Amino acid sequence: MTSVFKTRLSAEQLEVVCHIEGPLLVEAGPGSGKTRVLTERIRHLLTKVSGHFRILALTFTNKAADEMKDRLLDLGDERERAFIGTLHSFCLDMLTERGKLVGVQGTPNIFEQFKDRKEVLLKAIEEDPLLSDEINQIEDSKERNRRVDGWLTGISNIKSHPISYAVIEDELTQHVMDAYEAGMRACNAYDFDDLLLLAYRLLVGNPKLADLYRRLYQFVCIDEAQDMNEAQYAVICALCSDGYKNVMMVGDPRQSIYGFNTSGPEYMERFGVEFAAKRIELTANYRSSRAVVKVAQLQDPNYMVAMQLPIEGSVTILVGQDEQDEAKQIADELQRLFSEGHPDVEGGVEPSKCAILGRTRFALLAIEALLKERNVPYYKRLTANHENESEVVDDFQLAIRVLANPMDRLHLSALAKKWKVAFPLMSDYKSDYVSALRGMAEAASGTRPLAIYEAIEAIANNQSRLDLMPALSILERYADGLEEPDRLAIYEDVAVFRQEWDQYLRAAGGSKALSSFISSKALGNTQKAAREGVALLTVHSSKGLEFDVVFIAGMAEGTFPDYRATGAKEQAEERRNAFVAVTRSKRLLYLSYPASRVMPWGGTRRQVRSRFLTNLS
Repeated sequence: MTSVFKTRLSAEQLEVVCHIEGPLLVEAGPGSGKTRVLTERIRHLLTKVSGHFRILALTFTNKAADEMKDRLLDLGDERERAFIGTLHSFCLDMLTERGKLVGVQGTPNIFEQFKDRKEVLLKAIEEDPLLSDEINQIEDSKERNRRVDGWLTGISNIKSHPISYAVIEDELTQHVMDAYEAGMRACNAYDFDDLLLLAYRLLVGNPKLADLYRRLYQFVCIDEAQDMNEAQYAVICALCSDGYKNVMMVGDPRQSIYGFNTSGPEYMERFGVEFAAKRIELTANYRSSRAVVKVAQLQDPNYMVAMQLPIEGSVTILVGQDEQDEAKQIADELQRLFSEGHPDVEGGVEPSKCAILGRTRFALLAIEALLKERNVPYYKRLTANHENESEVVDDFQLAIRVLANPMDRLHLSALAKKWKVAFPLMSDYKSDYVSALRGMAEAASGTRPLAIYEAIEAIANNQSRLDLMPALSILERYADGLEEPDRLAIYEDVAVFRQEWDQYLRAAGGSKALSSFISSKALGNTQKAAREGVALLTVHSSKGLEFDVVFIAGMAEGTFPDYRATGAKEQAEERRNAFVAVTRSKRLLYLSYPASRVMPWGGTRRQVRSRFLTNLS
């Protein structure tokens, strides 16, 4: 490590980077350079520590993983000695390679969508006399639906607590769980929770395999530790048992905002105690202007900043008469900044330097409509489950799932339902799903099903050299015969698909498989990290991002904080949400709310200024 490099790091950062042996817990506030510190520690271990070993670097998001990989590109082949990705991605790889020991054959086929998992459970209920009787005793259809949703939520809760729920004492709950699991296995499918649960069982049930991973990955680095849940912590502990101590966790309890997903900062604290970890605090803020830091300290008076930027920045409150006027004020200010710039934002203010955040999507609806009307470029975060604009690409995605997983009756049934044809008798087609798809397409009305079949045939005929590009070109050719709105929708969806396929190929290297692509897509590994335009995000999807200019819309009681946050624990998490939202800003911060709002169910309601704006003029 050169002296030049050392001068670029504070004493605390340097201590983290140069730490080698033993457990380490780093509490890193917003803008304290933790991604940089994590990256430089990996660089230091790879270049300064001798021996044949790999590093396991687990990030909270794919974006953080991509950023770290980019920063380490100069290491060349040495970078390949570090696995940098999410814990779910690591568990997926582990189960793909070693999953036979827990019943997983090949790459797990992931049913990531709630509606798919619900369909599996509904079919299981229908085929199980005990469960169908339990549901049919409920007369009200809405209440029956709520009960099924509650069962699904309960299944996820059990799976995400593999230690607390190692034994399920309630017989009905166990019965629901068994029926759901049997339905998923009948489709050769798994859900997100299974990736962690099965990886945990794999490591705990096979000590020699766990030891192999420990010897392979001699250093483990974990980012965003404040957002771990029990299943994630259990996997880490199973991986790091038998006195293994070279584990580093980085996080900030003030930014723990995933309580609804059973996550919490207590596991970060448990690591500190149970591993007897050395503790280092990173308290500088190299991201935000002084004005922004002051607002962050109003959300958490215990947030102390040892060092910050000598840039004043600004905080502005905008009050709209209603949500349309709030949207107008935000759009007007954005366009003024685009044309005039701001002295605290170097190189002018461009759309990609700006974000508009809402506690939920509801707070952003009027703003999105106005940005679209004014042709201001914007994007909404594409999630792994983003909705297509066209039926054609929807159908194509269902069809490739079936091609990748012939046991997937659920998505084949969904396709038959959309095309209004009978579910094929597979015995008629000798279990040849491509032929079955052709039969369905020929029986359906219209030309869309035939185009889907032609695209699938193009993939199936060349599976030895898997390539989705010819299939996507077939979908575009079909689109060319349609009216402009429909044609554009297909072209836009195909463009996203093509980008995801390209992203997958770059990450996959030499080996590629359709099931692997679909699983990577489900985990969000194929998403493009950076996009053009103003970011229109919920607070949760803004986590880990930063922008020169941030607007936080809907800062009224009931919207932010959310009306559902009634208990002390939930209210504390709402304040952490506000802290996270504020600290996404590097220079300028705007806080807005409408004095009145039309509610989703109709009627107008006066809005009370959010408690998070207390002491702000």
